[in-house]
Amino acid sequence: MTLEDLIINTYCLVDNYLKEENFVRLRKRGEPPSLSDAEVITMEIIGEYLGHGSDKRIWSYFKEHWRHFFPKIVCRSSFAKQCANLSEVKKKLQIYVSELLSHDQDLYLCDGFPIPVCHIKRYKRSKTQLRTHGSVGYCAAKVEHYFGFKGHLFITQHGSVVGYEMAAANIDERDVLPEIVGNRSGLLLGDKGLIRPSLKAMFARQNLNLQTPLRQNMPDSRPKKLVSTMMNMRRIVETMIGQLVERFHIQSIKAKDLWHLSAKVGRKILAHTVCFMFNTIVNPEKPLALELLLD
Repeated sequence: MTLEDLIINTYCLVDNYLKEENFVRLRKRGEPPSLSDAEVITMEIIGEYLGHGSDKRIWSYFKEHWRHFFPKIVCRSSFAKQCANLSEVKKKLQIYVSELLSHDQDLYLCDGFPIPVCHIKRYKRSKTQLRTHGSVGYCAAKVEHYFGFKGHLFITQHGSVVGYEMAAANIDERDVLPEIVGNRSGLLLGDKGLIRPSLKAMFARQNLNLQTPLRQNMPDSRPKKLVSTMMNMRRIVETMIGQLVERFHIQSIKAKDLWHLSAKVGRKILAHTVCFMFNTIVNPEKPLALELLLD
């Protein structure tokens, strides 16, 4: 698939969704924006996939290289405002695409990742709204503390995001998981951080079997080969988190308030979900290899 094809297909997907869900008239008063909502969301998705993680960089890239596709590109501030105002639409679009990709799935994976917003040494001097919402957390992968939030992912075995949530870094992931799991059933693979008998029992009542590795002081009657196989499957969620960090720069978001931070996290999740969907068509054997999406 060429980049031009990706832009056209993304625009068609977004435009058809907005029309089907009757999102055409989002504004009750005032002049309509120069760029349509479908054009703006398309620019955001493609820009995120290409690594232009901020509104300014996305706007600059399309103004310089794709003016023939988007001739009515307005000033940067108007573009940024329109991006922010469409956050709820993009969230619903992500749910719509994820349901298309996961309607017949019954094997899920979950994990969390840090979303730092300020260096641990500077957060007490911060004057932004995020100081009151974020908290100090610990990143085991980097063996360091950070200040900010933690992203929680709930995905299929192939790598499609089914649900996600962002919470303060000190909130236990076992308290967040039920909110993003919903009423789904099947098999859920997690890490040791999800060990809690009451949580496992709650999921069992909705026919969701939560399986995690056990700590060394806990007896495990499960076959070792089965446990090893299940834990190897969890590498998929680790690969996906790596993509969100390296390609979509989800740990490098600049925002001064919780609303804008949440909107930008949601945009990156949407971009990953849409690109994953197209890659299942282009590269069905390697749907999570997003670098193979473009020729």
